[in-house]
Amino acid sequence: MSEIRKGRVEYKVEKAGIVQVAVGKVSFGPEQLYDNASAIFEAVVKAKPASCKGRYLKSATISSTMGPGVTLDAVAIAKQWS
Repeated sequence: MSEIRKGRVEYKVEKAGIVQVAVGKVSFGPEQLYDNASAIFEAVVKAKPASCKGRYLKSATISSTMGPGVTLDAVAIAKQWS
C-alpha cells in the first residue's frame, strides 16, 4: 500500500500491446479516478518511440473488474498529450 501512495503502480502489458492497469478503487471519488486515468494515458502516449509511425494508441476501454467495458475516444486521448 505504501508503494501506491508514492505513485508507483504495477501494470501488465500483453504481447499484443494490451496494457492492463488498475485506475482506482471503489472508495475513490470521480476526480481521483479521472486524475489516475489521465496520468496513465499521459504516460502511455509519452512512451511512444520516435521510430513508431502511425497511430500509437489505437483504442481505449475502461471497466470495473467484472463490469462491461466503456470505449473511450483514443484519438482525443492521444491528441491531448501529444
